[in-house]
Amino acid sequence: MMNVVIVDDDQLVSSSLKTILEADGAIRITGIGHSGTQAVELYRELRPDILLIDIRMDGMTGIEAAKILLHDHNNAKILFLTTFSDDEYIIEALRIGAKGYILKQNFESIVPALKAVFSGQRVFGDAIISKIPSLIKQKDQPNFSQFDLTDREIAIIKQVASGSSNREIAKELFLSEGTIRNYISSILEKLELRDRTQLAIFYYKQS
Repeated sequence: MMNVVIVDDDQLVSSSLKTILEADGAIRITGIGHSGTQAVELYRELRPDILLIDIRMDGMTGIEAAKILLHDHNNAKILFLTTFSDDEYIIEALRIGAKGYILKQNFESIVPALKAVFSGQRVFGDAIISKIPSLIKQKDQPNFSQFDLTDREIAIIKQVASGSSNREIAKELFLSEGTIRNYISSILEKLELRDRTQLAIFYYKQS
C-alpha cells in the first residue's frame, strides 16, 4: 500500500483527488493540507511515500515547501500536480530534485504517475517533456568559467543536456561507454548534482 499526502489550496480539488486515488485500491491518503507550511508539517509528521503537491499557493509555495523538505530529507519523493506549465516552475522543480511534474488537466495520468514515482522513476507529463529541450537550448553560449570543468567534461554535459544516451555520447566522442559513465559520475560529484536530469538543468542555468 502506498501512503500519499495531498496538498492543494483548493479543498474541492483535494477531496476529489482523495476519492479518485483511494478508488485505485493501492493508494492510501494519510493526510491532506492546503498550504506549503502544512505540506512541510504533514510530511515531517506522517513521512508519506509520496507528497503530491500543488505549486501556486498563498504564503509558502509548493516549490518553497519542496526545497525545505528535500534539504532535510534527500530521499523525499515529491510529485508536483499543477495547472501551470510555466517554464520557471518546470526548471525549478527539476533543479531541486522533484520526482515529477504533471498537469491537473491530465487527471487520468495521476495514478500511473504516483505508481511510477513509488517504484523509483521520474515522471513528467507530455506537455512538460516537450518543453524541456527548448528550455535547455534557449541560449547558445553557456558560461562554465566559474566551474572547474575540462573541455571534455563540458562536451559531455552538453551531450547529456541534448538527451543523448551514454552509447550515443561514446560514439560521438570516440570513447567507451564505461569511460562516459565514469566521466558523468565524476561530473555529478564535482557539481554536487544527483542525476542526469539535474545535469541537463545545470547546463540550461548557465545559458
